[in-house]
Amino acid sequence: MQIITIYIRIYADDKKLKGVKAMILYVTILETIDAEKDNEVLEEHIAFLNQKLEEGTLVAKGPFTDHTGGLMIYKANSIDEARKIIETDPAVRDNTRKISLLKEWKSTLEV
Repeated sequence: MQIITIYIRIYADDKKLKGVKAMILYVTILETIDAEKDNEVLEEHIAFLNQKLEEGTLVAKGPFTDHTGGLMIYKANSIDEARKIIETDPAVRDNTRKISLLKEWKSTLEV
């Protein structure tokens, strides 16, 4: 898999934002549409996400406590690239989950 870069902007001239980095990331919500079939691909789905974490493509992941799906945050060069990565997730590929949200998100972290 390719290494994906993060967009980083440093606001050194703005005193309110001095030392803050802004990273453009992509937040997705995968909604479970077939719970029974989803259980069949769950191990493969988790392995996929763990691989993306190791590669540095995935920043965060986790299921919703009501078992309706999960939220993931990806690093990508564009929303189209993020969508292509997400579409290779076994749960999406096998139609047990669907992308119910995919948004560009600016995370600001103090450094």
